[in-house]
Amino acid sequence: MEKEVIQSVGFRNTKEDGKVTGFQLKIRLPYYRGVFLSQIRPGTLIIDGERFEKEDIIWNIKGEDYTLEQMTENYQVHWAPTETATLKVKKEGGLAQGYHDITYGYCFTSSYMPPIMQNALDPDKELFVFLPEFGKHVNHRRLLIV
Repeated sequence: MEKEVIQSVGFRNTKEDGKVTGFQLKIRLPYYRGVFLSQIRPGTLIIDGERFEKEDIIWNIKGEDYTLEQMTENYQVHWAPTETATLKVKKEGGLAQGYHDITYGYCFTSSYMPPIMQNALDPDKELFVFLPEFGKHVNHRRLLIV
């Protein structure tokens, strides 16, 4: 696993019945304790300026797919810091070959975080106070699809 939240391994177009129908990328959790799916606050994925809303992104954790709605109600599945999550996005024809600028933000709640900080969480903006143990909310990376 790479240090960067957005992993270079796993960034590729996806196919259904031999036809390119979207793309995927892998991310890691920078938090040392791990989180339950209900704690995750997904944000907007931006690739080369094109926005993909959190409702349109499927999270795959431990081989199972979850919509945003399913994640908010899931108190059973735990995402460990030693596992990557795969984000799946439908996009007719996928992404073109070449380099792509990726911006993705997400954050998560924690039981010992003050409520005023929890209410201020916005996965598309950096927290007003940087806490290294929680990682950055918004991550950038330039990756290649071949």
